[in-house]
Amino acid sequence: MPVEPLDTQPAPDGPRHVALIMDGNGRWAQARGLPRAMGHREGVQALKRTVQAAPALGIRCLTVFGFSTENWRRPAEEVSDLMGLVRSYVTSDLKRLEREGVRVRILGRRAGLPADIADIVERTEASTAHNDKFLLQVAFNYGGRADIVDAAQRYADRVRAGEATGPLGEETLGLGLSTAGGPPVDVIVRTSGEQRLSNFLLWEAAYAELVYQQVLWPDYGPEALADVVEQYRNRDRRFGGLSPAPALAAG
Repeated sequence: MPVEPLDTQPAPDGPRHVALIMDGNGRWAQARGLPRAMGHREGVQALKRTVQAAPALGIRCLTVFGFSTENWRRPAEEVSDLMGLVRSYVTSDLKRLEREGVRVRILGRRAGLPADIADIVERTEASTAHNDKFLLQVAFNYGGRADIVDAAQRYADRVRAGEATGPLGEETLGLGLSTAGGPPVDVIVRTSGEQRLSNFLLWEAAYAELVYQQVLWPDYGPEALADVVEQYRNRDRRFGGLSPAPALAAG
C-alpha cells in the first residue's frame, strides 16, 4: 500500500528513517539454554521497546526485517511459531499503535501467505492508514532481490497493457517497489555482530549508512537505538559528491 512520505528530507542532526535487521534471537535463546521460540518471543518485546523509543530520538520511520522470502526454509515448527507471534503482536498492540498515531505498512509479497496472516496484514494497514505521527514498516515475506524483480515485472505488465511506454528507468522502477512512497532510508542497522545485508532493502541501501552492533536483538532497546543515532551524527554523507572543504582559520 503506497503512502505519502511523512518527511522526505534528511534530518540535519540525526536519521529520520532507520532500518533494522533484527538478528540474534536464536543465539540469545541458545546462550540461556532455551528453545529458539523463546528468543523470537523476547525479540517481539525488543521491537515494542524500540518503536516506543524512536520518536524521542527524532526518528520518524522504522523499517524492520520480520520474515524473509528465504525464512520459509526454516523448520516448519519455527515458521509456525513466527506466524503465531505475528498474530499475538497484532492482537496485543494494534489498538495501542492506533492510539499513538503509528501507521503500519507491510512490505513484501502477499501471495502465498496463510489466509489469516494475509487478513491481519490488510486489517492492520487499513486500521492505521490515517495515522501520520510515525511510520512502522514491517518487511514480511520480503526479499530485496524479489522486490526488484516484482517492480520490473509490474512495469512489464503495464507495457503489455498499453499503460506505459519507453525504457525502464530508476525512478520508474523505484515507484514499483513495495517501499514506494516511504521516506528514504538513512541508516541500516544489523544487530548481533553479523556484517551483511542478507537481501534486505538492496535498492534502498544505495546511499544508506550501515551500522553493525554487537547486541543480540532480544536485548535491544532505547540505549542501543540512541547509539545508532549518535553514530549517524558522526558520519559524513556525501551521496557520491565531495565534502565541503574545511574553512581556513584566520591568522
